Amino acid sequence: MALMTAQEYIESLRKLNTRVYMFGEKIENWVDHPMIRPSINCVAMTYALAQDPQYADLMTVKSSLTGHTINRFTHLHQSTEDLMNKVKMQRLLGQKTASCFQRCVGMDAFNAVFSTTFEIDEKYGTHYHENFKKFLTMVQDNDLTVDGAMTDPKGDRSKAPSQQADPDMYVHVVERRPDGIVVCGAKCHQTGSINSHWHIFMPTISMGEADKDWAVSFACPTDAEGMYMIYGRQSCDTRKLEEDASIDVGNAKFGGQEALVVLDHVFIPNEYIFLNGEYEFAGMIVERFAGYHRQSYGGCKVGVGDVVIGAAALAAEYNGVEKASAVKDKLIEMTHLNETLFCCGIACSAQGFKTKAGNYQIDLLLANVCKQNVTRFPYEIVRLAEDIAGGLMVTMPSQKDFNSDTVVGRNGETIGQICNKFFAAREGVSTEDRQRVMRFLENMCLGAAAVGYRTESMHGAGSPQAQRIMIARQGNIQGKKQFAKDIAGIKD
Repeated sequence: MALMTAQEYIESLRKLNTRVYMFGEKIENWVDHPMIRPSINCVAMTYALAQDPQYADLMTVKSSLTGHTINRFTHLHQSTEDLMNKVKMQRLLGQKTASCFQRCVGMDAFNAVFSTTFEIDEKYGTHYHENFKKFLTMVQDNDLTVDGAMTDPKGDRSKAPSQQADPDMYVHVVERRPDGIVVCGAKCHQTGSINSHWHIFMPTISMGEADKDWAVSFACPTDAEGMYMIYGRQSCDTRKLEEDASIDVGNAKFGGQEALVVLDHVFIPNEYIFLNGEYEFAGMIVERFAGYHRQSYGGCKVGVGDVVIGAAALAAEYNGVEKASAVKDKLIEMTHLNETLFCCGIACSAQGFKTKAGNYQIDLLLANVCKQNVTRFPYEIVRLAEDIAGGLMVTMPSQKDFNSDTVVGRNGETIGQICNKFFAAREGVSTEDRQRVMRFLENMCLGAAAVGYRTESMHGAGSPQAQRIMIARQGNIQGKKQFAKDIAGIKD
């Protein structure tokens, strides 16, 4: 099958029997739901750009499995150039959507599971690697969107999976059959889960022998029997349900998506199983996936950051302060921070290396440094954007007020006329344009988009402490001490 178009992708979702719940009710037509559709539009952009010759080198690539032209989001990285192009592609999509485009988790899962299954088979003589290659070939040939599902609810985090009062706090096997397994549990904060055709489930922590039933990885269609999604709320999300509120929404076309994915006795056939009790490899999948996904943030968050910087510069221009030295300096600082994140994404890619399986892995230390910076710099970028925009970003009347014909003034002025008068921008700039950039910045800094930029920068791909643990492991302090001893003339 050829690469899907954006419209073909959207129509393909309608064919799924995905079970989606929101506000305590089942959503029948979730594809067109005003709170969900912006996130679908984001994924659709990954298909649209792949059809554009201008972006062909970034968005498409030859499959290492079939030799066919495929979307890069379904690719196994074959070189450090591939790793760098991944980051550049993610920045491009961030620039085009100012939001989370949701296919990164699947791409990162592909590469982590591919190399890990090779090493499991090498040790145990299992067939997980062949299972995965057949699955990924199907994904590539059909240009599917696949969600990478890793984060378990975890329950009491001081206890291992096997020690939990409720075993469902981590996804686990409840029955093993000759033809497959039955699984229960859930995955939290799942980016793009509803918008995906399939899911790859992975362990979320390193495990011991007692946790064998929780050491499981597999692929599952999104509309499998027993699987359903509960949509996650976002700040200001119900603005999307209001009439005549496209300006108030901020980014009316695009948005991110998170959901709780529940597995209620879901059957997984043998051919879709990639890990089943080999507990010592659970940590390997986690570490490799986390590394790839922390690399991703050096691209996607940078692209969104480009848009935040642009919106802040527009706000300054509309306010008539773009020439002020303090404003210029703030924009310089925002750019410096944003490009530093991009440097980290490129650096961990350029330092990548070939795995035993043949695909390329990023430098884990630099990937974790990248994500550690992402937990900090976007917060400062947002703070500076709010500083430049001014308080109107969060105190402006609604779009309905600006359009209101209710008379309130002594001379017959309407609420709309009053709002447009007192919130006017500099000469030559319409009040509506000022409205739009302020609401857009509110959405990026504080609203629904902040979930995919500011807050996700903190918790996505693991908390800051998770990166610090990996930096401690990868930092080679003993080697650095030896450097100092050698130069200082200290003998052991």
